[in-house]
Amino acid sequence: MRKQIIKNLVIDKLVDAEILGEEALELKVENVDAIKLKQLALEHELKLKELEMKKRLEMDKKEKEDESKLKELEMKLKELEMKERLEMEKMKIEMVKEESNTKVQPKSEYFDAAKNIRLVPRFCEKAVDKYFPQFEKIAHNLNWPKPYWTSMLQSLYSALPSEKSSDYDTVKQEVLKAYELVPEACRQKFRSYKKFDSQTYVEFAREKEDLFDK
Repeated sequence: MRKQIIKNLVIDKLVDAEILGEEALELKVENVDAIKLKQLALEHELKLKELEMKKRLEMDKKEKEDESKLKELEMKLKELEMKERLEMEKMKIEMVKEESNTKVQPKSEYFDAAKNIRLVPRFCEKAVDKYFPQFEKIAHNLNWPKPYWTSMLQSLYSALPSEKSSDYDTVKQEVLKAYELVPEACRQKFRSYKKFDSQTYVEFAREKEDLFDK
């Protein structure tokens, strides 16, 4: 560009000295415009490259940020998994301790009947024979001390004298006797049971079988 300026100055001097005609000035202007256009094109190209580079830098930055966020998320997930694993291990240790304490507890340890009475099955007069096996199964599964069984059945022996109400087997026999479910009464009921007109033979056989099992 400096050479073009010097050249233009020389053209101006030569025109002023009337060595060259004024048509030489048009040549000067054309050359200047060509340089400006070339300069503008170069600047435009530089701007495009600059924008492209800026865009690439932004994309690289975003990729790095995304990668950083992904790593951060992975770290958080690992922390949660570790925390959950520790909580599970803690729970297992506590369960083992509770089981150990339960095993070493003496049989004479205090039994909270009031706390366990809600687990006693509801008494049904139509199924007295099935009530005691059900109660005994629950009592065995929950390790209820047998001396406390009668206290769990207070509603069944309110009419019994105190000397009989402290023994479970006695209470059981008295209740079954009251409902005529002692062995002799069951045998008599089995022998005398007849089919009703409204019964099917299948229903009659099932009832007969139930009486036999008693």
